[in-house]
Amino acid sequence: MVPSATPASGIAESGFRAIGTSCRLLVTDPSVLDAATAMAHDHLDQLDAAASRFRPDSEVSRLAGLAAQGPASRLVSFLLADHLRAALEMSRLTDGLVDPSVGAAVIASGYDADIDEIRASGASRGGDPVPVPGWRTIGISDANVVTVPQGMVIDLGATAKAHAADTIARQLAARFHGGFLVNLGGDIAVSGELPADGWNIGVELADGHEAQVIRSDGAAVCTSSTRLRTWTSGRSVRHHIIDPRTGASADPVWASVTCAAPSAIVANAMSTAAVVLGDEAPAWLEAKGVTARLDGAEGTVTLVNGWPDPKEDAA
Repeated sequence: MVPSATPASGIAESGFRAIGTSCRLLVTDPSVLDAATAMAHDHLDQLDAAASRFRPDSEVSRLAGLAAQGPASRLVSFLLADHLRAALEMSRLTDGLVDPSVGAAVIASGYDADIDEIRASGASRGGDPVPVPGWRTIGISDANVVTVPQGMVIDLGATAKAHAADTIARQLAARFHGGFLVNLGGDIAVSGELPADGWNIGVELADGHEAQVIRSDGAAVCTSSTRLRTWTSGRSVRHHIIDPRTGASADPVWASVTCAAPSAIVANAMSTAAVVLGDEAPAWLEAKGVTARLDGAEGTVTLVNGWPDPKEDAA
């Protein structure tokens, strides 16, 4: 399931690909669209250079190269430091269910290249799970020096898109007039002035079917899915969300989980953690006070903490 936003009258939009996903920007003032799009694109280009596991010249890859030989430390950019601190905060918020130290486990599972390349190859990939060191083994100083243990590969896949959506939305509202909706591969953040009836956000299933339309009056909406970034390993199908407790793809109890929260990074962390938790997710989300829709692998729908009924038009 991937949230999407439907442009209403007077709202302009642009679309482009960056950081390996489809990106959309909606604005209430069409005159700022081109400049806002350029600003968003530039930010994502910088993020790719800092945090991509698939670029050998990225900061994350260079740190992983150092760590291959033993414990490693490296001064990183403000951008990467900001994303890493945000990821570690989400680890604390989810009791470690979202963990940026899963990189080596993600690679071992078969997600060792851009998903488009994996799909194009059609080959079986991935081996046995490897242990996850744990987010507490990552250190970051006030001077932005990151320290990791031997073998560590930092993976910000669970937080980077959402945190980027929050950051871009905030920066656009500070610089331009109007309202903004930033959609980075289904991680949606909004800022600035609201459209008259709020932002209409469509909740789509993995097959592209729009299952529901909700309205955001400022909330971020994010989805984590076990159906979109998948590949085969032998006779099994694996996906990109790793359970830090096992080092393997989380049991796909849920086809997808969509959460609403004050920020995209919190919404995405909660949806990712819910996928990892499986059957325990509804009770956990309810205890956390998170509004969510959980679509089961068999087509069931579970609503938590006031998520609108799909049969009704509701905010």
